[in-house]
Amino acid sequence: MANLPIKIVIPARYGSSRLPGKPLLLLCGKPMFWHVAQQAVKAGFSLEDIIIATDDQRILDAAKFCDVPAILTNVEHASGTDRLHEVSQKMNWPPETIVINVQGDEPLIPPKLIEALRDFVISKAQFDIYTVMSPLTSLDDLNNPNVVKVAQGENCSAVYFSRSPIPFHRGEPDSISNKYRHIGIYAYSVASLSKFCFYPESVLEKIEKLEQLRALSNGMSIGVICFNEALPHGIDTEQDYINVKKIMEK
Repeated sequence: MANLPIKIVIPARYGSSRLPGKPLLLLCGKPMFWHVAQQAVKAGFSLEDIIIATDDQRILDAAKFCDVPAILTNVEHASGTDRLHEVSQKMNWPPETIVINVQGDEPLIPPKLIEALRDFVISKAQFDIYTVMSPLTSLDDLNNPNVVKVAQGENCSAVYFSRSPIPFHRGEPDSISNKYRHIGIYAYSVASLSKFCFYPESVLEKIEKLEQLRALSNGMSIGVICFNEALPHGIDTEQDYINVKKIMEK
């Protein structure tokens, strides 16, 4: 699998409910999506293998101005995964091509994280989908429903994802040992993307509001690798933007 074609797709939706126009917010004089693309370049990807997937002409125009490849996708997509699937079809990528979904609101995403996921995909051919986790460091995060947890089974397989504290430690209920936060970066083959997007929303997905449960509910396998380094916060709100801007413009 060493010569496997791997692409980076960065979904960049204009209509964020909490921060409209988020991908165009400037950091050090460049739009947010540009910084995400640069982190992928630092991870060893060429710009030809990176593409911004957007729903808005303004973002498309800004990407062209910044010389970052971009494509306009359907504004009606319910998720970034659907946007990735449309890109893979429009670009006519072969079924075996791997597509890494890097969130467009994480301008500080560590290149080492992208590299780790890429290397995991290359070394483990048996999974339909690949993702990342990191150790939980506090009880507050364990009990926070906005922090998604993942239970890892044998051989790097993800058994379940939940907003609840999992797995439950019967002997030490407050222990954070063997508890992991899910990191929202994914890799799929084009064939797996097509398969995933064919399935309707699953019951567990509706309950937990976690899209990855659609894959597990339909028998698709998810591999998960642990990333032990500290992760910077993404940008969801105006305050997040102010905080990240301070860090980047020091």
